[in-house]
Amino acid sequence: MYNIGICDDGKATCSSLEEMVLRYTKEKNISVETMVWYSAENLCSYLERQNDLDILFLDIALLGMTGIQAGDFIRNRLENWAMQIIYISAKPSYAMQLFKTQPLDFLVKPISQLQINETLGRAIKILDRGAGKFEFQAGKDFYAIPFKDIICFISERRKIKVVAIQGQKEFYGKMKDILPKLSENFLLIHQSYLVNKEHVFRYAYDTVELRNGMVLPISKANRIRVREEIFSGHQAVKAQL
Repeated sequence: MYNIGICDDGKATCSSLEEMVLRYTKEKNISVETMVWYSAENLCSYLERQNDLDILFLDIALLGMTGIQAGDFIRNRLENWAMQIIYISAKPSYAMQLFKTQPLDFLVKPISQLQINETLGRAIKILDRGAGKFEFQAGKDFYAIPFKDIICFISERRKIKVVAIQGQKEFYGKMKDILPKLSENFLLIHQSYLVNKEHVFRYAYDTVELRNGMVLPISKANRIRVREEIFSGHQAVKAQL
């Protein structure tokens, strides 16, 4: 089941969005629970107590605390980068301000059923890709780390370092052996570096900056392919610029 939130200070907008979400999920036989808030303050208060939303439709121009501030709260205060945030607004001019909170999409009102169908379909595919776990043995201990929590893998001689939100672990292995065990979210940028695209904060021609501050090099042989894959996940927002 997916928990889907809607936050907009217009009751009619919330009702319309909820109807379209439920129509799509019913057609696809997807189990969901929807929740509605009319202010960012109430939304953030709920998330502080129970940070369990999978997908959030978030209006930008809210009274009081704005949607952009709420997005920053979710990403940086709650450190929740797995939630799929879909910004909504009556004005397309906000798009440039949204990249820091890395939304899935930016929809301009009035929003159609077709837009909801396309965006929800992508959000659910992304959530499903990150639902598995990477299992490995380090010494006598066995570990299972959710894909969504893994930031990157680093190969150093005969060892692989797993860098995750919870910390770092090492085990003996090779990149070529762990690649088939991972979801499509993982991208080989160098023979020694494998990154989770969901944790990429900034892309440059020859480097990738991750959300934990690490900056890793992209090998010459991989630069074109990496550029294509990194930006393929952000086409929806880029189209609004």
